[in-house]
Amino acid sequence: MGASGVRAEPSTAAQVLGILLGRGQTLAVAESLTGGLVAAAITDVPGASRAFRGSVTAYATEVKREVLGVDATLLAERGAVDAEVARQLAVGVRTRLGADWGLATTGVAGPEEQDGMPVGTVHVAVSAPRMGGVVAQRLNLRGDRAAIRAGSVRAVLALLRNELIHADFEAGQDTEQNGEDGCLQP
Repeated sequence: MGASGVRAEPSTAAQVLGILLGRGQTLAVAESLTGGLVAAAITDVPGASRAFRGSVTAYATEVKREVLGVDATLLAERGAVDAEVARQLAVGVRTRLGADWGLATTGVAGPEEQDGMPVGTVHVAVSAPRMGGVVAQRLNLRGDRAAIRAGSVRAVLALLRNELIHADFEAGQDTEQNGEDGCLQP
C-alpha cells in the first residue's frame, strides 16, 4: 500500500510479467529510440528474470540489419522509422534471444526529424509465439525527447498487454469451440 493507504495499481510492466509468468512464457526486447528504457521498466519489477530473456539496443541502422536481421533493402528504401522495420525488429529479437514474445520500438525522439519523419513519429511492435503473429502500431507523440521516449515505453508495454489478453481470449474461444464430443466447455 502507498503512503495514503491506497493500494497502488500494478505497473503495465508488472502486469505483463505476471501474465507471462503465469503462462511460463518469456520476453525479449529490441529498442531503438528508447535506448534501453523498456528493458529498464521490465527489470524494475522484482522477479522479472523468470520471464525476461534480454534486450538489444539497436540504435544504429547497421545493428538493426546485422544483429536483428532487418531487411537491408527495407532499411535503404524506407529508413529505420517504419512499421515493417518495427515488426522485423520484434521478430528478430524474439528469434535471436529465444523468447516466446518480442517487443520493438523505433522512431524519432528528436530534437530533429530523421529519414524525413517528424519528431514524435514512433512505431512499436509485438511478435507473438503463433506463426505470423506480429502487430505494429504507429504513434504520433508530442513533447520533448524524454516525453516521447516515455510515451513509447508506455505504448509498447500496453500493446503487449493487449496482445497477451487477446491471446487469452482466443485460447478461451478455442476451448469453448473444441470441447470433447462437440460439447461446449464452460
